[in-house]
Amino acid sequence: MTLKLAVELMSKVLSILYDDMLPIPLLFYLSSFGNDAIESNFFRYMIMRKRINTLYTVFLLFVGVALFWSCDDDDSFTTSPSNLLTFSKDTIRLDTIFSTVPTATKTFWVYNNSGDGIRCTTVRLEKGNQTGFRVNVDGEYLGQTSGYQVHDVEIRNKDSIRVFVELTSVKTLRDEPTLVEDDLIFTLESGVEQKVNLNAYSWDVDIYNNVVVSRDSTIASTKPILIRGGLKVEENATLTIAAGTTLYFANNAGVDVYGRLITAGTPEANVVLRGDRIDRMFDYLPYDRVPGQWQGIHFYEKSYDNELNYTDIHSTYNGVVCDSADVEKLKLKLYNSQIHNCQGYGLMATNCKIDLYNSQITNTLNDCAAFFGGDVILRHCTVAQFYPFDANRGAALRFTNQYDGKIYPLLHFDVYNSIVTGYADDVIFGGFSDEAVAEYSFHNCLLRTPEDETMAEHLTDVIYEDVEDTITDGEKNFRMIDTDDLKYDFRLVKKSKAVDAGAVLDDGYSVYDRLGIRRDDKPDIGAYEYEATEEDSEEKE
Repeated sequence: MTLKLAVELMSKVLSILYDDMLPIPLLFYLSSFGNDAIESNFFRYMIMRKRINTLYTVFLLFVGVALFWSCDDDDSFTTSPSNLLTFSKDTIRLDTIFSTVPTATKTFWVYNNSGDGIRCTTVRLEKGNQTGFRVNVDGEYLGQTSGYQVHDVEIRNKDSIRVFVELTSVKTLRDEPTLVEDDLIFTLESGVEQKVNLNAYSWDVDIYNNVVVSRDSTIASTKPILIRGGLKVEENATLTIAAGTTLYFANNAGVDVYGRLITAGTPEANVVLRGDRIDRMFDYLPYDRVPGQWQGIHFYEKSYDNELNYTDIHSTYNGVVCDSADVEKLKLKLYNSQIHNCQGYGLMATNCKIDLYNSQITNTLNDCAAFFGGDVILRHCTVAQFYPFDANRGAALRFTNQYDGKIYPLLHFDVYNSIVTGYADDVIFGGFSDEAVAEYSFHNCLLRTPEDETMAEHLTDVIYEDVEDTITDGEKNFRMIDTDDLKYDFRLVKKSKAVDAGAVLDDGYSVYDRLGIRRDDKPDIGAYEYEATEEDSEEKE
């Protein structure tokens, strides 16, 4: 028994102890959302610390025994072709990556459980430097000076080594992701070759740093565009983003609009604004489903007549922020769009004229949609608060005439044919100061809030959800609320009370839903018109 083996055995013991705990990397990740995100694991963590302290003595015993036994190491090395290595993974997939951008590190273990020591005469990358893979084998880097190989790698019986893999792929000169692969070949002294496949799909990307738009411009591309440092639209300039364009933003990057922004998506080709991580946090979880990946869109004071049409904004910090402005001028028209999975606000507007229709605003740490004064209208919107990372999540919808000690008259706040729901028994907050006007109304809406007679004059044909059901009632409206894999589909199911419950709006905007589906003469409440599915034919428990 070697020291390395003893340490490995102890590591396995510790790993068993940690089975009931969140992985340390996940704890660090959750800490970015605040202390509340990890409080539920705190007591388990303290218990585990006591377990580990108790076993520290056992660890010392392991080490002592190992040191004694390591002095009498009689491992032999075999050349029998029947003695083989085993691998924790026989294929290392790095998902889809951007060309010329280094990937995160993947790792795997190489085990020897054959009964005798095994010596590898070489461990090599089959294609050398042609693919861009970088490999470290048990502390030895397979670089140019070594010919992309290492020699005489010994793995004693019941022992193991660790291998690290990264990739920086070259440009493929293709519009679509292209397979890049290589084999890491272990050549044993017996002459047997064992392989671990390394692969990824490399996608050519145009990279721009600290973009400043100072005159009217259009961005149109079928290739991904990566923005680092941010995108700024200056005063008196208009930036148009064409249908089918996807902008990927680095963590510290967002869009600052002092002029005007237009996103001209279509039902078939949305404009997509998202983070730049296209790999996975865990095998089941793409980074694209994790909030806080980029900084979102900020419309500053003198920015007016902005239009976001058929636009998908997700996994950001704040989705859209609108600074206080002249309420006689339209600040933002958000239509046929979605803002989803934000670590801050979904949409926050202070003293602005805002027009929203056929739009989905969902799952945010702070309020999904918050309006502090202004002139606001919502038509056929789905506002749903199912943010999974923090029980202290904000409201689904907040509207008020005050913010941060300042008074902002709420001139109009009118909501038509919209769903406002979530986990809590009350996901709507309206708090008003008597120092300013506060005019609001809800028409043909599905609301998750307790019935309040003082609000009756502001409500017309409103449907209330059962607020006693704090777990599933809101979820039952939608096709998918999967908090384990962070998958959501806010299209309606047949049993939803929103189906056929809306009013026909003669506004020219509501003929089609967010996906371009034509509404019938009994329109559904929310951003999506119900479409029959096979699942709807089966009653859900």
